[in-house]
Amino acid sequence: MRPAAAGEGRGRAVLADADPYRARRRVPPGRSPVSPAPGRMRHRLAGILPSLRLRLVVVFAVTALSAAVAVSGIAYWLNRDAVLTRTQNAALDDFRKMLGDHAGTLPPEPRCDQLRDAANAMADTTQTYEVLLIDEQPDGSPCAVTSDDGFTLDDVPRSLQEAVNEVRPLDQGNDAPYHLYWQRVTQDGTPYLVAGATVIGDGPTGYLLKSLEAEQDDLNSLAWSLAIASAFAVLGSALLAQAAASTVLRPVQRLGEAARRLGEGKLDTRLTVSGTDELAELSRTFNSAAASLERRVDDLSAREQSSRRFVADMSHELRTPLTAISAVTEVLEDEQDNLDPMIAPAVGLVVSETHRLSELVENLMEVTRFDAGTARLVLDDVDVAEQVMACMDARAWLDAVELDAPLGVRARLDPRRLDVILANLIGNALKHGGSPVRVAVRTEPAPDGGELVVIEVADRGPGIPESVLPHVFDRFYKASASRPRSEGSGLGLSIALENAHIHGGEITARNGPERGAVFTLRLPRHADRLAPEDADTDKGAEGPGADGHRRQDEGSGEESR
Repeated sequence: MRPAAAGEGRGRAVLADADPYRARRRVPPGRSPVSPAPGRMRHRLAGILPSLRLRLVVVFAVTALSAAVAVSGIAYWLNRDAVLTRTQNAALDDFRKMLGDHAGTLPPEPRCDQLRDAANAMADTTQTYEVLLIDEQPDGSPCAVTSDDGFTLDDVPRSLQEAVNEVRPLDQGNDAPYHLYWQRVTQDGTPYLVAGATVIGDGPTGYLLKSLEAEQDDLNSLAWSLAIASAFAVLGSALLAQAAASTVLRPVQRLGEAARRLGEGKLDTRLTVSGTDELAELSRTFNSAAASLERRVDDLSAREQSSRRFVADMSHELRTPLTAISAVTEVLEDEQDNLDPMIAPAVGLVVSETHRLSELVENLMEVTRFDAGTARLVLDDVDVAEQVMACMDARAWLDAVELDAPLGVRARLDPRRLDVILANLIGNALKHGGSPVRVAVRTEPAPDGGELVVIEVADRGPGIPESVLPHVFDRFYKASASRPRSEGSGLGLSIALENAHIHGGEITARNGPERGAVFTLRLPRHADRLAPEDADTDKGAEGPGADGHRRQDEGSGEESR
């Protein structure tokens, strides 16, 4: 510990009434045993805390802890300085008085027994310190006596002994050759006050040793009290932060919940606004944005429904005249060989365009059902390989397709919709890749633990440009602006994808490792959970029947190449 200031003075044995001490000097510092100086505490946050509530609690707690440590440190040091200074000054003043009253009245060259009597008399005081007196005998030998055998000259620091025995020259700033010095030391973990002075006029040298253990205990009790008070302050600040966080975060939580409901499509979600603070203004802004979004979505929904209704109505209205036109074109097609050669090409064009228009209307009707959400599955247990072969046989594709489909792979699917998917994928491959087209059927585990039926259709064509791949399933997508018209409607692959989705499956397109495009269809082997309870009553209600699948656009995705 650092030493405190020390006193200095002088006196003659014959002048016991005189005040022998005029000033006080500091001894070279040592280490104080009572308490170390508190260091500054540094608080770091290792990372960003995930919770705003936790951040507020931590900030409040750190602030309260910093304030409590600062106040406690100041209070501790003020009390420490007051306690030690009071004890130290009382002991030094008493030692100075006793040294003048007893050691200063000794005769020159006192005997050892006289020094012992003086030391005992000096120690007999309310300050409870030990005294050591040192002087020379008439024969020139030194005599050191103490009021307690436990106090010896070895207990006095060497620096203090040198300071006490130093003779200072007299001048205007110094009128005494000897001074009183003191220092605080620690011995065996106990703090002590050590002081010493030499009586002027060949008097003895006296030292005192006073224990500061009682003062240290008092200061330790004070430190514990301040630490407990700081802990209660931190706890109180944490509770206050919790209350403040609840007050602030409750509206934020309600806002977050409202935003989640809004994201789920509940556009009528609104917040109750109360107050005029920033959070209330934020709630008003949210309500205004939600109302504007609801109006916008309602407007877009109305327009979308109007568009769907228009397409459905238009497709429905077109079916009646198309039925009559189709009947006429069938007659013309049958009589085409008997027509005038000048008229035959025109009749052929009318027949082909009528067929194309019929396919477009049927596809539009199918798309309308998907958009309206009225498309339903009509499930049946089918052998996938037999279903693929039936699709190819119905369209006379058996000679143009290489089939790798083991029998016995059964699945519960909608046969009509699977036929539509296969017709579009295989027809698209034949139209753009040319024969032979390879169709492979296999099974693989599903991510959810079930099993998938995988049908892969690969052609030997030039492949699909990378810029076109993301759009091959888009409706009416044209890969080339110079080919706005094609034999298909541009809806085939889109309808195939929708039929896969309604099964809970997916279709992906990629280019093979060598050349050609590869379309991969993945369907769950059991689509029962996706079918409505009244699925059987929906059979045949969606348009083409068993023979109607031929009217699906078997190559409508050709413009995606």
